[in-house]
Parts: sequence; C-alpha cells; structure tokens
Amino acid sequence: MARIRSWWGGLGRRRRVGIIALALVVLIIVGSVLLRAPLPHVELAAEPLFGPITNTMLAALFTIIVVGAVCFAVTRKMRIVPRGLQNIVEALLEMLINFVDDTAGKEYGRKFFPVIATIFVFVIANAWLALIPGFMTIGFWHETEEGARTIWPFLRGANTDINFPLALALVSFIFVEYWGLRSQGFSRYIRKFFSVGGLFRGIGQIFRGKIRSGLGTLFSGFVDFFAGFIEAISELVRILSLTVRLFGNMTAGEILLLMMIFLIPWVVPSVFYGLELFLGFVQALIFAGLTLVFLVIAVTPREEHE
Repeated sequence: MARIRSWWGGLGRRRRVGIIALALVVLIIVGSVLLRAPLPHVELAAEPLFGPITNTMLAALFTIIVVGAVCFAVTRKMRIVPRGLQNIVEALLEMLINFVDDTAGKEYGRKFFPVIATIFVFVIANAWLALIPGFMTIGFWHETEEGARTIWPFLRGANTDINFPLALALVSFIFVEYWGLRSQGFSRYIRKFFSVGGLFRGIGQIFRGKIRSGLGTLFSGFVDFFAGFIEAISELVRILSLTVRLFGNMTAGEILLLMMIFLIPWVVPSVFYGLELFLGFVQALIFAGLTLVFLVIAVTPREEHE
C-alpha cells in the first residue's frame, strides 16, 4: 500500500485525471458486456398496472402533483418584488401572456390564456418529467416468449399514450368551437360550414326565368357549399393532426433515448437528453400555438378571412 501511495503521489495531476477517466471507461465497457441489462421496453399501448389504472395515468397524476406543488410553493408566500422560484415562474408566465396577446390581441388574449397556458404547461411537464431516471426503467420484470427480460414500467410519459394527446386535441377542438359560436353567434358561425344560400338563390332565379344569371349564382353557390364542406372536414382533421403530431414525436424520442441507453449507456444518452428537453418544449409550443391560431380563426368573421 505504501508503494502504491508513493507511486500515486508521484504522478502529476493530469496523469491522475487520465487514469481515473480510463478506469471509468473500462468499467462502463466491462459492465455493459458482463452485466446484461434488461431489453428496453417498447410498447405503443399503455400497460395496465392496477385494474384500469395504467402507467401513463400514474405519470399524468404525477405531473399534476408536481405542477400543483410548484404553484403552491410559488403562491404560498408571494412578494411584491419576486425572488427565487416566484421570479422564474412570473417571468415565464409573462412571456406566455405576451405570446398569447400578440397573436390574439388584448380583447381575446386574456380569455384564451387559461386554455393555452394549461395545454402548454401540461405537455411540457409531461415531457420533461418523463426524463427523470426511473421512468420506463423501474417496474415489473417480464419475460417474453423468446426468453428476453423486459420491464413493464410503473411510470411512462403520458405524451406517449395516444389517449392523452387525443384528450388534449378534443379539449382544443371544444374550446375552438365554443369561442367561435360565442363570438359570432350560432347562425353566422354555422354558415361558415354549411353555406347553401347561393344554391337557393340560383334555383330561385332559374325558376323566375333568369336562366343565365341563375346558373352563375348556382355555380358560385355550389363553390361556397363545397368550400364550407372542406372547412368542416378540416375542423375535424385538426383533432387527428394534433394527436398524431404530439404522440408520434414524443414516442419516437422516447424510443430513441431508450435505445441509446441500452446500446451506449451513461455517456452518449446525455446528448439525447438535451435534445429531448428541447423537443418537449417545441411540441408544447406547437400544440398550444396551433390551438391559439385555431381560436383566433374561429372568432374572426369569415368576411375578414377573405
């Protein structure tokens, strides 16, 4: 031991750091080869844990608890001059409020803000909390028919369960239609999708003997009716597009991260963690931003679109 201490003490600082780094690399390689980790679990459907309760439900509940705890910590002792966590949260909310106001205007910005902020915070919190060590790696041991060992995780990112993106897309759709009906009135808003006035006017002109003008009015009425039909279809397609965009991107990112952890543990996955943090922010911004744009379109009269 004395000789080892003497030898170690005689080494320079750079050589010590180099030897420690080399030893860590060797341990990582040997550990990856000798200690077989369970195969990464990749499953599109959420896994039920306790009856109808799935791991994505538990993850969503965990997200709600964490967000609620942060809100409680911020508002428990609020100061006129914010400091610490209150300062950070207020700065983020101010940026989000400015984003909504710049897009929707002062009249509707504060009315739309609760919905937009809730969607944004829920999506980004789901994405970032799913990067905590333990998500997708701690759970029930499971052996496949081929004899491979996998894990049925206790917690799995809620954004990777298609039911949660679908639920958010339905919430977005309901609020868009609600504000469209409230701001424009039922008859005016519905005419955007079912415009049949031109058809009836054209038919009436033909029956009165105005064949030429009646055919022109009938043709333009048919165009308006077809455009309204396309508009109605596009409203429903938004549900699918919002759902698939969030579900597909978050699931692909999670699968990539799991594969990197399994193939090259500890070192390379840290790069992909950074990418996943950025991806979670982008997906939350896109989902909330598209909802905001749809809301602005819904409350804008059709004449202004044209």
